[in-house]
Amino acid sequence: MRAAHGADAFLPGGPSIPRLIDALFEGRFGELHEPWAKVFSRDEFRYRDGLSKEKRSEIAYERLRAVNAEIDSVEEMVAATDRLTALHEWLGAVDGTLATLATIHYNLFLGSLLRLDPGRSVDRTPYTRLTRYGTVLITELGYGNNAAALETTATHRPESDTFVLHTPSDAAAKFMPNTGPAGGPKSGLVAARLIAGGRDRGVFLFLVSLRDERGPLPGIRIRPLSESPGSAVDHCLTSFDRVVLGRAALLAGDHGELAADGGFRSTTGSRRRRFLRSIQRVTTGKLCLSAAALGGARSGLVIAVRHAHRRRTFAPGGRHDVPVFAHRCHQSRLLGATARAYAATFLLRAATRALTAADGSDGDDAAEAEVLVAAAKGWITWQARGIAVECRERCGAQGLLSANRLADLILPIEGTVTAEGDNLVIWTKAGADMLTGRGYRPPPRHAPAPARTPERTGGAGGPGGPGPGGTWVEPGSLLGLLVQRELRCFTEARRRLGEPADSAFDRWNHAVEPALDLVDAYATRRAAEVFLAAADTAADEPTRKALRLLFRLFALERLAPHTGPLLADGLLDARAVHGLAAEADRVAAALAPHALALVEAFAVPDAVLQAPIALPDEGVPPGLRRG
Repeated sequence: MRAAHGADAFLPGGPSIPRLIDALFEGRFGELHEPWAKVFSRDEFRYRDGLSKEKRSEIAYERLRAVNAEIDSVEEMVAATDRLTALHEWLGAVDGTLATLATIHYNLFLGSLLRLDPGRSVDRTPYTRLTRYGTVLITELGYGNNAAALETTATHRPESDTFVLHTPSDAAAKFMPNTGPAGGPKSGLVAARLIAGGRDRGVFLFLVSLRDERGPLPGIRIRPLSESPGSAVDHCLTSFDRVVLGRAALLAGDHGELAADGGFRSTTGSRRRRFLRSIQRVTTGKLCLSAAALGGARSGLVIAVRHAHRRRTFAPGGRHDVPVFAHRCHQSRLLGATARAYAATFLLRAATRALTAADGSDGDDAAEAEVLVAAAKGWITWQARGIAVECRERCGAQGLLSANRLADLILPIEGTVTAEGDNLVIWTKAGADMLTGRGYRPPPRHAPAPARTPERTGGAGGPGGPGPGGTWVEPGSLLGLLVQRELRCFTEARRRLGEPADSAFDRWNHAVEPALDLVDAYATRRAAEVFLAAADTAADEPTRKALRLLFRLFALERLAPHTGPLLADGLLDARAVHGLAAEADRVAAALAPHALALVEAFAVPDAVLQAPIALPDEGVPPGLRRG
């Protein structure tokens, strides 16, 4: 990392990189992030070219053990959402396969085990020391997002007080758990339908030993799946043929009690709610995956912006060459991506705080946190994918080389879009919750922007001088317009929900598209609020001005597709609509001199970036040096 922590990191007339770091990492970089930045700078985490999938998979498990050795208390880290998400921000920048293994073992497996086994009947030592890897088997080949309808059964036998775990059909095979041979002995939390006293008691998690050093245990069939480009995770289909489990295998938590004779009691009457309590760590997993995607996207931005300043190209008129970044069409795209990365980072922080505050609660705070996390997961991972693709394209053919990291960042982010609930599906549920008032209240109505936009005042100066634009593009007015968009989406979705329909499903289909628009508007508004708050509380004036300009660029780009309804509602006039693109261009021009400072604030060390096109030429193979 270049001059990100010293006094020389303050650029004259521009933002302070240390102050930007403080804003992005909420003043906790040294506590939560810098230790991981140092760990992942070590040689064992370097990119290695030309390896087979099997070798890359083995290396990822070895790296996970190296990560585990750096954690003072694995149980404490798993229980601390902020520490867990901080780790994932760095995992996503280093190795997508490693990030997947870590989120499964730490969040889904250990997080669920700690919650569902408060009496510590299970010895956790093999898992906290990683002599045995923990995975999770919930999704079935025939049941993805509808996991509550899964078929795998665990039938209680009262005569021996044991369970028989069985896969009744091909559709019930567990889909994509990493149960392959890489990584050594493994256990899994298997979601199965508890059959007790001849009745279906709902889906619970069962702790099952899956394989030892010699291979799968008796009755367990593991079939490797075809390769996933960009990932070396040992994904498999896993099924069970009447595997006998002891009483301790059932992890019923506090929402189910099974007697030795098969009698069953639960304080949660709904089988679906019992299942959701069993897999509650999926919510935390949404944040972990968001963090990993965002960490990868931010690294991509550092690579692309550095490369754009070093790569030379033609200038109009052919008189001399210039850095690629000198071209407005290049810089505006990378600066727009940088603005979205900042917004996504601030939204991740807000969602993490909300989930931490709601931990253990079943009330309104928990419902609000769940909706925010679901909205943030889809928004952040989609933004991360767009950022990574933009960065890859801005680096041309160099961006296609795995050694330059950009192409290899994209596909792991694709995985985050689908894992822990496909984004479209979790947004559909979030939209339904928001329309029915569960975990959501519409924001207070801000005063609308002036219908007649005054003449633009001030020049297109940078953060240290007069800002571009007039009254309607001041940060407060832009936030007000984002609020207005959200309220309009809410009103429209509620109206569509009330339209006549032949069935409840048809009624929902009327409203689902505007409901999805509402979730997007909500996530955007929440990101904008925390972005602007961070800008306003930055420690020095140049940094505040730079962040407020970056906020403007973010808000202008997010409002651009929605100016029609804002115009129709009298919230913008025609001149403002026509001038929005030019205003965004002026803001980008003001930010351009500070682009490097803005991305260096992501604080990614050179040894983590690894990309030759983003590093000094010394030590870089000649074929990979800048052109």
